[in-house]
Amino acid sequence: MDRRKSLKLIATGAIAAPAIISGCTTDDKKNSADKNATTDTGFNLDRNPDELKHEKEILSKGKYFTDDEMATISILADMIIPKDAVSGSASDAKVPDFIEFIVKDMPRHQIPMRGGLRWLDMHCLNQYDKAFKDCTAQQQTTVVDAIAYPKKAAPEMSQGVEFFKLMRNLTVTGFYTSEIGLADVGYAGNTPTQWNGVPDDVLKQYRLAYTEKELKECVNFDQHA
Repeated sequence: MDRRKSLKLIATGAIAAPAIISGCTTDDKKNSADKNATTDTGFNLDRNPDELKHEKEILSKGKYFTDDEMATISILADMIIPKDAVSGSASDAKVPDFIEFIVKDMPRHQIPMRGGLRWLDMHCLNQYDKAFKDCTAQQQTTVVDAIAYPKKAAPEMSQGVEFFKLMRNLTVTGFYTSEIGLADVGYAGNTPTQWNGVPDDVLKQYRLAYTEKELKECVNFDQHA
């Protein structure tokens, strides 16, 4: 299964994803959390003053996740969106930092995330006698495969399934609102263009035509410019 292609469908709106991003109060999705809480994100152009104030308040709260939790989040994020020939991985796009910021900005995600990380480690301790981050790549894949597909997951894995849904949605949101993610989908943004008037076939269809004055003053552009 090509997960990156599926995730692109979510990111571009072809598949609806939970509106996690709708409640986010910052436009900056890539440089989200300052570990030392001493500097802002630097994206201040055309930003609402109240938004900037709120962002600084979030950054001043310090770290929420422990180092071990962040390590696990990084592993999971890169399993969801790994590095490929097109672009970097989720961690390359600073997705773990984005998730750290989001749980402070949107506290309702704190307990589900921390509880899910705890469930993941307990499951791995029971299965492999070690925490998720210390498992082998094959063991990690086995665990993730057991919770990544809700319709196939065993009933006893329901907590893990719900956690992974949230983890996946946060990862997709963080990645595809980063510079790396935007480049991955080929988003060019608003670019200047040149309008050369209504096409001739459309004009003929409606039995219309430009006057000589209109052609000269309004729609007479250099086609080779």
